[in-house]
Amino acid sequence: MRLPAYDGRSNLYTAGRLPFDAREFVIRLAVDDDGVSGATAREKEYKVAIKFAAGADLRHLREFMAGRQPDEPQGALQVLDVVLREVASQRYLSVRRSFYSPDIRTPQRLGDGLQSWFGFYQSIRPTQMGLSLNIDMSSTAFVEPLPVIDFAAQIVGKDVMSRPLSDANRVRIKKALRDLKVEITHRGSLRRKYRVFGLTAQPTHELIFPIDDEMKSVVEYFTEMYGFTIKQPHLPCLLVGNQKKPNYLPMEACKIVEGQRYKKRLNEKQITSLLKVTCQRPGDKEMDIRRTVHQNGYDQDPYAKEFGINISDKLTSIEARVLPAPWLKYHDTGKESECLPRVGEWDMKNKKVVNGCIVNHWASINFSRSVQESTASGFCQELAQTCKLLGMV
Repeated sequence: MRLPAYDGRSNLYTAGRLPFDAREFVIRLAVDDDGVSGATAREKEYKVAIKFAAGADLRHLREFMAGRQPDEPQGALQVLDVVLREVASQRYLSVRRSFYSPDIRTPQRLGDGLQSWFGFYQSIRPTQMGLSLNIDMSSTAFVEPLPVIDFAAQIVGKDVMSRPLSDANRVRIKKALRDLKVEITHRGSLRRKYRVFGLTAQPTHELIFPIDDEMKSVVEYFTEMYGFTIKQPHLPCLLVGNQKKPNYLPMEACKIVEGQRYKKRLNEKQITSLLKVTCQRPGDKEMDIRRTVHQNGYDQDPYAKEFGINISDKLTSIEARVLPAPWLKYHDTGKESECLPRVGEWDMKNKKVVNGCIVNHWASINFSRSVQESTASGFCQELAQTCKLLGMV
């Protein structure tokens, strides 16, 4: 029995020929109307066709690694890449060449309903020492899996449970929720998922719909059908399902589904927060990479074994040297005309620039009400004096 590796699109790779060249299969899966699979969804039938396309000859890769072939064999490298990504793609959420999970490191809040997920980048690369598995840590923004009411509060920056939403805030929440998947929370262990396409213009207590030849309010329906009392009837409902015949879901009965990557542009605050949590010292990054390699267990990967691939769990060691710092030359009229940086650092004390500029006109603008004019004037005088000491006129 062959253990195939699938690239998630249209290519399936095996370590040898299958006992057929072409075959079709019928697969039945439970899928919701919006494409979300689940135990309560209706069953759909899919036809899968497998057809032999071509073989990937690894001899070209060996010739390339030996320096006897000039062109990099992309096809062979792609096969190896797909094989080594198979287990990770089943265990983590795949985003291009990276994999993410809230279990790799604790997610950090970025603001406005977003959080950072940590992950790793993985690819096969030919090097002078042979084939290498390139791994680096990465992070990106995901929508935080909050109750929808809490998510809405983060979007507008204030509590939404005490008073009705303004039109402006309703539009902001609508834009933030559009195309997100939510799961219901009012039916115990039954957590059916839906995709949001909008918000109602009216609050929940004004919404009615036809059922059994009569009109019934959303508040009454949830009480009678599910024994669920809507406590925030002043808030709008989520619009889910078919846009021509939408379903109403109270915001308090829904939660954001985990694992939804944020694909829109981040604001400046979110970018700053993401960079802050992503920045790592080299030693910390090395520890994370080692931990990732250990967790992924490449030496126990059944797909790697199927294709005869062995991966060492040790980092590659290479010879390196620290280049000596160059001497820096300053003007001869300074107390120090030469300087040797230490650990990449130096200062301008007792030094003058070689070619000092002449600044004929300059100005200082004070935008702060708390800074007095005398303080600003003193700063300008000290700045001019310091520039003169450094060789500027």
